[in-house]
Amino acid sequence: MSESLVVCDVAEDLVEKLRKFRFRKETNNAAIIMKIDKDKRLVVLDEELEGISPDELKDELPERQPRYPFLNALDSSPGVGKYLSQSSDFSFFNLRKTFIVYSYKYQHDDGRVSYPLCFIFSSPVGCKPEQQMMYAGSKNKLVQTAELTKVFEIRNTEDLTEEWLREKLGFFH
Repeated sequence: MSESLVVCDVAEDLVEKLRKFRFRKETNNAAIIMKIDKDKRLVVLDEELEGISPDELKDELPERQPRYPFLNALDSSPGVGKYLSQSSDFSFFNLRKTFIVYSYKYQHDDGRVSYPLCFIFSSPVGCKPEQQMMYAGSKNKLVQTAELTKVFEIRNTEDLTEEWLREKLGFFH
């Protein structure tokens, strides 16, 4: 039943950016960080990060700010990260959740390389209930719109490490 709940739509320009991100030619890690524009009730682009490791990505996530990380990890298609920052003003009293799509260069045990596209919903403990509901109610729509299959959730940003991600991705391979 929660699958049909849509609190916020996805901005059209973000839909196009996610489509291009999925089919990018670069071969390094990259992330698209998204947030909800509460007034417009839209999931919008917050910033783009290029050449960023999972540990560096973790440092971009404020501890008390819910976020959705979306990582690009598509088999046999290279993905290079870009660090194109479009800064946002964050304050303790105006905390917002975000979504992240992450393109991760995954080296398999047998030597193969793939670039899985991962969606990570970071929902730190202590976020406002209103934010929790807006993000939880928009998550499925974003995952469906971006056609993502590798969907993960973290409650503590410290959990987002290369080891954690490799363990999660190992389930799919």
